[in-house]
Amino acid sequence: MLDWIPEEILTFLILCGQAFLIIIPLILSVAYLVYAERKVIAAMQLRKGPTVVGPFGLLQPIADALKLVHKETIIPTKANPLLYIIAPVLTFTLSLMAWAVIPWGEGLVMADINVGVLYLFAISSLGVYGIIIAGWASNSKYAFLGALRSAAQMVSYELAIGFALICVILCAGSLNLSAIVEAQEKIWFVIPLFPMFVIFFIATLAETNRAPFDLPEAEAELVAGYNVEYSSMSFGMFFLGEYANMILMSAMTSIFFLGGWLPLTSWGPFAYIPGFVWMALKIAFVLFLFLWVRATFPRYRYDQLMRIGWKVFLPITLAYVVGLSFCIAYGVFPETLGVIK
Repeated sequence: MLDWIPEEILTFLILCGQAFLIIIPLILSVAYLVYAERKVIAAMQLRKGPTVVGPFGLLQPIADALKLVHKETIIPTKANPLLYIIAPVLTFTLSLMAWAVIPWGEGLVMADINVGVLYLFAISSLGVYGIIIAGWASNSKYAFLGALRSAAQMVSYELAIGFALICVILCAGSLNLSAIVEAQEKIWFVIPLFPMFVIFFIATLAETNRAPFDLPEAEAELVAGYNVEYSSMSFGMFFLGEYANMILMSAMTSIFFLGGWLPLTSWGPFAYIPGFVWMALKIAFVLFLFLWVRATFPRYRYDQLMRIGWKVFLPITLAYVVGLSFCIAYGVFPETLGVIK
């Protein structure tokens, strides 16, 4: 039926369709994650949250989006216009690119590459550039200080994330995300690697600049950090990028530690629930933990933030990698445990 379309164009159209199927639900998820955040925190603080715009306030994210679109984009007089505009676009684009390798089920992945973990590392490392460029291009001392804070924070906690994922790779024996999920068929990695799971989750909070590690947004010192000079949709793209990164980190946590699309048990009614539903439920659970932490913990001081990253998480994860390597080398894990395939 489609024989008249050249193969290259057909492949391109299929890739565009796959990207469309990922990006549209992701943007909608980001919009309603903001709504969910306001509702969850309101419930924890005995408030109601959004209730006016639409039934149960469900149209509030759409109203917020329309408000941002209609605002004027103001570029500071002495800012670098090109870099000022590129920074939010770069941040938002990178938050979408990582989803190309995230598997939602067996075979439900856009690019099932053998080095999926390295791809995620590369994309997350590039995210620092958007923040640094935004702070520098704004030509504002407050924005620049916020960018430096955020970049140092992200670089520091990427080390903890990296060593935690090395433990996962050692247990799975592969850099392919689908293979990592399949290696958890007998037991999820959250059980043998529970300390790494805890450190990984805390490090993702710092990586996404979320409370209690939202130091770039310390109102008393920096007003709003690296994005203080942004308005309209340029600010909205930073906002979308932050929440898209939250969903991405929740998906990574689900894949690396919670069994990805694998069901809770392989018997009873749980076995008939599709894999992508399990994946979505696990992502929602981790996102709830993000929101719960924000409503519970006060903000750290910056010196406390850096001390935890360099003097606590880094030595613990490094020691765990060394210990796990010895356990694997000398066959400490029994085959029935399922940690080593």
